[in-house]
Amino acid sequence: MPGKQAKILAADQIENLLLFAETTRYPLRDRVIVLLSVKAGLRAAEIANLTWEMVLDPNGAISTALELRDRAAKKGHGRIIPLHATLREALSELKGTCEPSRPVVLSERGNKMKARSIVIWFSRAYRAVGLDGCSSHSGRRTFITRAARLVHKAGGSLRDVQLLAGHRSIQTTQRYIDGDSDAQRRLVSLI
Repeated sequence: MPGKQAKILAADQIENLLLFAETTRYPLRDRVIVLLSVKAGLRAAEIANLTWEMVLDPNGAISTALELRDRAAKKGHGRIIPLHATLREALSELKGTCEPSRPVVLSERGNKMKARSIVIWFSRAYRAVGLDGCSSHSGRRTFITRAARLVHKAGGSLRDVQLLAGHRSIQTTQRYIDGDSDAQRRLVSLI
């Protein structure tokens, strides 16, 4: 495959990343950053641009879906992403008393975090847990690859993965999906 892509994360690597987040100055915020990447497939800029109104229901509780608005998404292509239970729980803990228009992820000074700061945060986190070849996009690639591998169990198709990823083209989604040689061997043996 041409170009260098961010590595896909294994379950134990995600767990190590979450354990690292617990050791930081802002453990809850940092846990949410990791989960928005691996459980919702958000890009660094989307994590930075996410506001509470996009995750709250009309009653002010954490919704069952994240409504990533066009203004927060890459190229203005918003999407609705069902919230994973673990991410919902972390958002509930982080919520406290928030204003709907305020960012979910705040900087140390209480301002909106910049996308570049999210990228740097991931870089430091991966270095701290000893993972090479990973970037802020690793969680997103992991989310998309796992979704593609499991979509048949949910009765969906690759088109559903494309919509969750926010890609215009199915070919873009396919480039994110990591192959698995063991799965390929099992598949061929079934033919």
